Amino acid sequence: MHEVLERELKWEVDEEFVLPRLDDIVTGADVRRTTVHLTSSYYDTADGDLRANGVLLRRRDGDEDTGWQLKVPATEGRVEIRTTLSETPPSELTEMLTGMRLGKPLVNIATIRTVRDRYRISKPKHDRVCIEVDFDQVRASVDQRLLAWREIEVELGPATKSIPRELADRLAQSGAKPSPYPSKLARVADTGRPMRAGDTPAGAIADYLGAQIDEIFAGDLGLRRGTDPIHDTRVAIRRLRSTLRVFGKLLEPDAITGVEDELKWFAALLGEVRDRQVQRRRVRDALSDLPTELVVGPVANRINNDLQSDQLRARRQVAEAMESPRYLDLLAALRQWRSEQPVVDEISVKKLTKLARKAERKADRRLAGGIESGDDALLHRGRKAAKRARYAAELRAPLDKSAKRTVKYYKQFQRLLGDHQDSAVASETLLRLGLVAGTTDGENGFTFGMLYAQEQRAAADARRKVTELLG
Repeated sequence: MHEVLERELKWEVDEEFVLPRLDDIVTGADVRRTTVHLTSSYYDTADGDLRANGVLLRRRDGDEDTGWQLKVPATEGRVEIRTTLSETPPSELTEMLTGMRLGKPLVNIATIRTVRDRYRISKPKHDRVCIEVDFDQVRASVDQRLLAWREIEVELGPATKSIPRELADRLAQSGAKPSPYPSKLARVADTGRPMRAGDTPAGAIADYLGAQIDEIFAGDLGLRRGTDPIHDTRVAIRRLRSTLRVFGKLLEPDAITGVEDELKWFAALLGEVRDRQVQRRRVRDALSDLPTELVVGPVANRINNDLQSDQLRARRQVAEAMESPRYLDLLAALRQWRSEQPVVDEISVKKLTKLARKAERKADRRLAGGIESGDDALLHRGRKAAKRARYAAELRAPLDKSAKRTVKYYKQFQRLLGDHQDSAVASETLLRLGLVAGTTDGENGFTFGMLYAQEQRAAADARRKVTELLG
């Protein structure tokens, strides 16, 4: 199994279209033409759960890419995960898709056959494809329907940042038009992906909820792929929970009942992993900044062994939870929200703004109370309230430009109190490690005490900055 980044653009063409000249698009390049016959069999659940998340799974026959291909959205295009050919979807991919498909079986939903005239433009010295232009004649079979069309695909090579202007202009002059379909399957089958709800109060809530749900599903796939989307997934869950807390009166009670508790449960498991990641990096960096003569004993080994062990244990707990019916039920509820948004019909801008302002006032009170008391627990509550105020402002930003200032304001508190919380947790960790080192033969608690004092100073500095920001 290996991965490649795919960046391609599509154009629709009619029966009269003639491919323009390509041999001078890239200076000094060669153009090699081949014709291949491709058969792509697409798989999804009967309910279209993969397509709802912008994910495609297909079996490809007919060229050097023969095998199974899983296409996953990425920042700069799509990541294509390839495996060898087999009769049925391979377990390494179906297991990766457990959350996306909500545990449901995969079935063949469409077969698309393509006669492709492939033009690969490459520079001889580098022997690397700069651009590939594919002129496709396509026939598709979906639900007893037969469809046919022609299209152009332009795939960019790894070192090519964007399509050459000359190529785009020539395609347009020859009658090609940008395709509204991101894939051949999207042309013949409903993608199940809802459109933006629009700039209304209900639409703002629905769009914000949808964006977080998409991030959570992307995080599920990332975790199963072995990447590290812990932070982004936690933030999406946090935003989702914040929306339920602040704007719950504007949501259908039957649809949201119990979901916040389940989100809290899974977020806590992710938090155990994330906290260990942050603490390992934070303590390691602090240790590297100390003069060598102040590092007494095998401090780095103690830090790495203890914190890494905790992190691996927490990661196993996340993996176990992700295989549970409880977790899949949570994803199923979120998937339902994505298709049937749990927003009440009548919502005014005034009502939306009123609830957001209430969250801001609550944050202000808790921040002031935390600073006045100096209590770490109260400061942490103030930080969480500031997050909710920020996220509420993010949600209503499409309806009120002034909300951007509110987002910026509470983001400062979130950052400063995040530093304070990290220092507080690091202090507890260092105290625990120092006590163990101080009572273990061959070790010494001195360096842990030095690091502990540094974290205490950092926490005090964060409190001072928050006090100044509050005015």
